[in-house]
Amino acid sequence: MATPQTVKLVEVGPRDGLQNESATVSTADKISLINNLAAAGVSYIEAGSFVSPRSVPQMADSDQVFAGLSFQSGITYAALTPNLKGFERAVQAGATEVAVFASASEGFSQKNINCSVADSLIRFQPVMDAAREHKMAVRGYVSCVVGCPYDGEVAPSQTRSVSQALFEMGCYEVSLGDTIGVGTPGHFKRLLDHMLVDSPADKLAVHCHDTYGQALANILASLEYGIATVDASVAGLGGCPYALNATGNVATEDVVYMLHGMGISTGINLEKLIAAGQSICAVLGKPNSSRVARAKGAGL
Repeated sequence: MATPQTVKLVEVGPRDGLQNESATVSTADKISLINNLAAAGVSYIEAGSFVSPRSVPQMADSDQVFAGLSFQSGITYAALTPNLKGFERAVQAGATEVAVFASASEGFSQKNINCSVADSLIRFQPVMDAAREHKMAVRGYVSCVVGCPYDGEVAPSQTRSVSQALFEMGCYEVSLGDTIGVGTPGHFKRLLDHMLVDSPADKLAVHCHDTYGQALANILASLEYGIATVDASVAGLGGCPYALNATGNVATEDVVYMLHGMGISTGINLEKLIAAGQSICAVLGKPNSSRVARAKGAGL
C-alpha cells in the first residue's frame, strides 16, 4: 500500500500529556497551550477529559478550559468521555468531538476502569446513543494493543475484536495505542495485517508511546500500511497512571520533522509547534522530551 502524502496529527498533549503530571497545571496554562497548538496549525486537539476528578485530578477543570478557548474554524477540540455524564458535560462545554476508550487486555481494563473489556464496551452504549442524537462524531481508543503491563504480550486478535466492537457501536475511527511503548515495527506489522482484513486504513490511527525508543519506527511501519492519522503529544509529555514507568507519547515535533523530511504534508508549522512545547515545559519546570526541539534549541 502506498505511503500517504498527507497525515493528520491528533495532538493529545493537553489531555494524555498533562493528565500524568503530579503538579497541578493552571487552567490558564492549559488554555494557552491549546491556543498555541492551534496557532501552529494543529487541526485536531484533545483538549480535556470529562472523567471523575477523583480518578484524574488534573482534568477536573476541563469545563473551564473549554470555556476559555478561542475556538478556531477548521479545528476539532475533542474530549475524552468515559460515560454518559461525561458526555453530557462535554456537550455543555462545547467539545466538537468526543472519544471513548477500551483496552485490548483484561488486566489493563480491570486496573484502569475496574471492569472487564466486555463490560467496558457495554458502558459505552449510552454514550454512543447520545452522540447519535447530538450528531456528534465519536473516536475510539484501544489501549495496550501489543503489550500490557499486567498480561504481557497481547494477541492481534484481541485488539481486532475490541476495535470491531467499537466500529460496530458507531466509532468513525479507532486509534491503536501502544500504551506502554513495548511495540516494535514487527509487532505493528503483525497487528495491521490482522486489522486491515476488516478495517480500511483510513479508519485507523496509531498512538505510540516511546518507552523503548520505537515510536517513530512504529509510525513509519504504519505509514507503509497506509495509516494516515497519528496521535502525538507536544514535547513528548505524558505517561500512564496505570502503566508505571511507561514514558509519554511520541513527541509531536519529532513526528512532524520526520514526516516533513519524507515530503508528507501535515499543515503544521514546526517552529511554532516547538515554541508551544517549550512554553509548556517552562510552566512544568521540566526538560523538553522532543529530540527535535532540543536539537533546534542547541542550534543544530
